[in-house]
Amino acid sequence: MSKPVDAGLRRTLKIGAGLALASAFPLVRAQKKYDTGATDTEIKLGNLSPYSGPASAYGTCGKSMAAYFSQLNAAGGVNGRKINFLTLDDAYNPAKSVEQTRKLVEQDEVLLMFAALGTSHNMAVQRYLNAKKIPQLFVNTGATRFGDPKANPWTMGWQPTYQAEGRMYAKHILQTKPNAKIGVLMQNDDFGKDYMKGLVDGLGDKAKTHIVQHLTYEVTDPTIDSQLVTLKSAGCDVFVSITTPKFAAQAIRKAAELGWKPEHYLVSVSQSMTSVLKPAGFENAVGVISSTYLLTPSDPAAAGNKDVAAYLAAMKQYHPSGDPDDSLNAIGYSVAATMAQVLRQCGDNLTRENVMKQAASLNFVPPMLYPGIEVKTSADDFFPIEKKILQRFNGKAYEAMGQVMAA
Repeated sequence: MSKPVDAGLRRTLKIGAGLALASAFPLVRAQKKYDTGATDTEIKLGNLSPYSGPASAYGTCGKSMAAYFSQLNAAGGVNGRKINFLTLDDAYNPAKSVEQTRKLVEQDEVLLMFAALGTSHNMAVQRYLNAKKIPQLFVNTGATRFGDPKANPWTMGWQPTYQAEGRMYAKHILQTKPNAKIGVLMQNDDFGKDYMKGLVDGLGDKAKTHIVQHLTYEVTDPTIDSQLVTLKSAGCDVFVSITTPKFAAQAIRKAAELGWKPEHYLVSVSQSMTSVLKPAGFENAVGVISSTYLLTPSDPAAAGNKDVAAYLAAMKQYHPSGDPDDSLNAIGYSVAATMAQVLRQCGDNLTRENVMKQAASLNFVPPMLYPGIEVKTSADDFFPIEKKILQRFNGKAYEAMGQVMAA
């Protein structure tokens, strides 16, 4: 038979049990979940940008991402955590992209890879990151393959796809020049091929008759002068330039030297006034048609926009050498804001699985997007931005052509 418990001891036991329960509940409420790269105070993001090499003009994009995160950290970060943005140079070399991605994942132990630039470069690490179940988020390329959640559930693009953009140009050509003789200059890689597919698909059964010259160049080539001579000699009255900044600038300048004045379509990744049009000569770029989903401060649509004011402040303080009117800087700032929104939605559940879940649950308008364009995703839609607007360069700035449309 058990002995009766002393009344004082009974009270002590009750108090002790009550304290234990009281302390247990806050622990449950405050439970946090982390994967490698996230702590109570920090979130590590890995990034690759070409700060050197043949596409170094794109390096400013990485610097504007850093500017956004510096501005964000100065305001307290995300849910009390500072962003540790680790950005490395891969020199626009896929082999280097593999090496640097492995370093960021295996040595620096980032939570995820964010906005690494380049089509072939992201392709080179896509299988590796998906096998390790590490988010490859908002890749800085419009290649269509980065929006396939069934084949690659840990990879998501951000900007409108190259194929969609190519179809937009094809549609405009058919509407405005039904008898066009099209000449195409294309970078000979996956970036170029994706744009070309969109153009051909958009032209449909007229592609074979309208495209009279289709020339390529290698990213290591010194110039594309000979290709421009060939395109002019073929009598092309429409020129589609599927080029990265260095070669886009060369093409604009060489066309002017040759006195060749086709209707000139320039892919949006090389529309930068700072890195492309200025070195080519603004006077030579008058009439160039491109497309955008972004605002720049010089655009009339940016007047009075508070987000643009915050962008200008961040650029002035954290990336003073960068031109705010360079669309590449607007891209970096806007995609960084999208990443911050994902992390904000994660709350205290900073597992890689939850990061992908939140990335696939966006309905958000980040700063610097053109009015009427937003970021939307779902579990089966990994294409966050799907609208654009055509624009034409007038010698000083780009002017919108028509209305925002589904790309």
